[in-house]
Amino acid sequence: MTSVYCGPVSADPTSLPRSVVLALWLQSVGASPGVAVRSVQGDDEPHSVVGTTGGDATNLRDLVTRWLDGPREVCALLPAPGDPAGVPAAVSVDATDAGECVVVTTPAGSWAAVPRITAFGSALEPGHMVTWDVREVGAWSTLVAGAIGSLADAERDLRTSLVTATEALDALDVARWRDDASDAIERLRSTATHAWPVPELDGRRARVLQLAVRLRAIVDLATADDGGAVNLWQADQRSTALREVERTARHALSAATYGTVR
Repeated sequence: MTSVYCGPVSADPTSLPRSVVLALWLQSVGASPGVAVRSVQGDDEPHSVVGTTGGDATNLRDLVTRWLDGPREVCALLPAPGDPAGVPAAVSVDATDAGECVVVTTPAGSWAAVPRITAFGSALEPGHMVTWDVREVGAWSTLVAGAIGSLADAERDLRTSLVTATEALDALDVARWRDDASDAIERLRSTATHAWPVPELDGRRARVLQLAVRLRAIVDLATADDGGAVNLWQADQRSTALREVERTARHALSAATYGTVR
């Protein structure tokens, strides 16, 4: 069976990628750098910064403070093998390995920030060290718009994909043959933006984020294994369908994070 790429994910499939949280705060008017950084870091160790930042930033707070000062254009991108998702070529390999990055344009230039995440500790006490590798890139807006489309497009495509994903989950009947599936499905139903460390969102943006995260989690659950009696052809057909659902969800997350501040 061909696997479906979901990128590096946290233990909780309904959480938001760090790049998504960062992008949402960077486009928030009047955002406090301290609140933004605490929201992105969560339970991580303090995030560090390396690379070409257009200044001397060595930690996330310095970088966020600089990028929040003045007009800016921001988007989180979630590439996968075979789908660069609008990521500038200069960081495409590293961003694909990470499964995420943030692109930012200010009057001083354009940059891409890729988080390098190192896990440590145990399953009971997990920890993460995160270093944002920042590199100067060319203009990215046109490339991103062509790759991910509009927020309205994303919402429409997500609703179509939800039918596909739900049918795949029902066909597997995971709640019957996996002990942890019932709890996982219930968590998916209760996913809500108020639990995320993000600024206040407008209705459509919140809906798209919520549905995109739910779909990625469904794909993760549905592709854990093939479940009951299913032949190779059925498994391959399901994998192909779910791979497209996952791509739609990633692009929708990006569309929901795109914003400009003038």
